[in-house]
Amino acid sequence: QVQLVESGGGLVQAGGSLRLSCAASGRFFSNYAMGWFRQAPGKEREFVATIRGWSGSSTYYADSVKGRFIISRDNAKNTVYLQMNSLKPEDTAVYYCAARSSVAVSRTANEYVYWGQGTQVTVSS
Repeated sequence: QVQLVESGGGLVQAGGSLRLSCAASGRFFSNYAMGWFRQAPGKEREFVATIRGWSGSSTYYADSVKGRFIISRDNAKNTVYLQMNSLKPEDTAVYYCAARSSVAVSRTANEYVYWGQGTQVTVSS
């Protein structure tokens, strides 16, 4: 069983930055691919970024955040991060961290087994 707790959300002006953190409990964190998803009001949950298990040697991003967001992981701290730069109002959403029972990355939400409670990110124009 893995429990995920996100933090770092908040209110920021357009063009600003935030770093989200997701702390995982349980063992073998490094064996899980990790992902970030987001859900804006009235919209479906969408993929943001994913990082491979073990060394995190592979990362993938949604086109909408590519070049602005960076996903990383620190296995010693059981934590995955999402550095968000050049934020836009359309990035406003609840951001969720998720863990997959595989080292392989995935952009598909239903392939992730464990989910955090979410953290709100609001970008003002």
